[in-house]
Amino acid sequence: MNKERKEFLKSAALLVVPVAMQNLITTAINSLDVIMLGRVNEIVLAGASLGNQVYFNMSLFLFGITSGAAVLIAQYWGKKDLDSIKAIFGLGMKLGIAVSSLFALSAFFIPELLMRIFTDDTEIIRQGEIYLRIVCFSYPFTAVNMIYLNTMRSMEKVKIATLAYSISFFVNLIANGVLIFGPLGFPALGAAGAAWGTVIARFSESLVILFYDRKINRTLKFSIKFLVSKNGLLTRDFWKYALPVIINELSWGTGISMITGILGRLGSSVVAANAVAQVARQLSMIIGFGVAAAAAIEIGKKIGEGNREGAKDLGRRYAVLSVITGFIGAAVILIALPVMLKFLVLTPDAAKYLKMMMLVMSYFVIGQSINSCFVVGIFRAGGDTRFGLFFDLTFMWGIAILGGWIAAFVFHAPVTVVYMILLSDEVLKMPVAYGRYKSYKWLKNVTR
Repeated sequence: MNKERKEFLKSAALLVVPVAMQNLITTAINSLDVIMLGRVNEIVLAGASLGNQVYFNMSLFLFGITSGAAVLIAQYWGKKDLDSIKAIFGLGMKLGIAVSSLFALSAFFIPELLMRIFTDDTEIIRQGEIYLRIVCFSYPFTAVNMIYLNTMRSMEKVKIATLAYSISFFVNLIANGVLIFGPLGFPALGAAGAAWGTVIARFSESLVILFYDRKINRTLKFSIKFLVSKNGLLTRDFWKYALPVIINELSWGTGISMITGILGRLGSSVVAANAVAQVARQLSMIIGFGVAAAAAIEIGKKIGEGNREGAKDLGRRYAVLSVITGFIGAAVILIALPVMLKFLVLTPDAAKYLKMMMLVMSYFVIGQSINSCFVVGIFRAGGDTRFGLFFDLTFMWGIAILGGWIAAFVFHAPVTVVYMILLSDEVLKMPVAYGRYKSYKWLKNVTR
């Protein structure tokens, strides 16, 4: 192994490993409800899982805000321009608080309407309502935490997120165990217990972040002044690069919800199996998403420094790394299948569907790892934020979702056929993403 490759792997590991750990812990936090409620019964599991789609869509909106901001923050970090970073940080925080408040109010006041987007099963809807009216109190904490930690990540401060999410995970694990199952004389609250566990965990994250910001952070302490400061040029830049990302994430998130909605009308066994399969997908993509995040940070910094050739070289190296992590993700899916079948309490139909879904997911994650590195990592690092929107509108909505809907409700195709069509987009995207990468149209310095 030559010296340049060793240096790349070392620098990549310093970002990928903490980010992957954060993804693992975040996925584990989001999966605890599914895994623990799977020990209660299938209906409670399906209700909380579909109710969690509201959080999922909110988090994608927040991810769009932070990813759009990261395009600018990473490049300004390369120039060491902290004043510009403060303005972008404040704008992102204002948007995040507004969005999370809207989602929280909707989940509290119209939970039944939200649940009917995903299913028409009365009992599943009832369980989802119970879950949503409580878990919505965690949404504002989630927004503040995500925007703060992702801003720090864009400035190569990645350890605080690992610490905050680690503490949150253990708090959630204990709270869920006590409130879902009711040991030691506590009431067994089921879906409501899972929701309260999430609220407590997110609040604990906020306390850790507050302590870090006030006592440890020496690079950029958050201030209320960030929320009221105005910079017209940077605001225009933010919307120029963030708006396509926000729309992109919303279109992708709405697409995932549409897929869930299509499957939700094929029976509770399909819903339960898909809930478990999605947990497996998230676990399998932990390293892949870490590679994409690291690529965005490092390449953005290189571009901000004015090192165009260095950015090209990093893009090539991260692209190769994404292929490797894709195959690792596929292996995780296949290894996890027998473990999940043994641990979870599923009906024979749900177990049968889960086997099929996991096999389809095993090749799907290879494409997702590669495409995420290109679109979320390399392209966004250079300010090319519109291409991802074209990607999802064309392949996800125009082919996978439309084709899956027609297969399910027009031709009444078997669940296996419907599922394969719904998850076809990541495979179809790969050659187009590679062509865009080789054109180098994504490589732009967007700082002022």
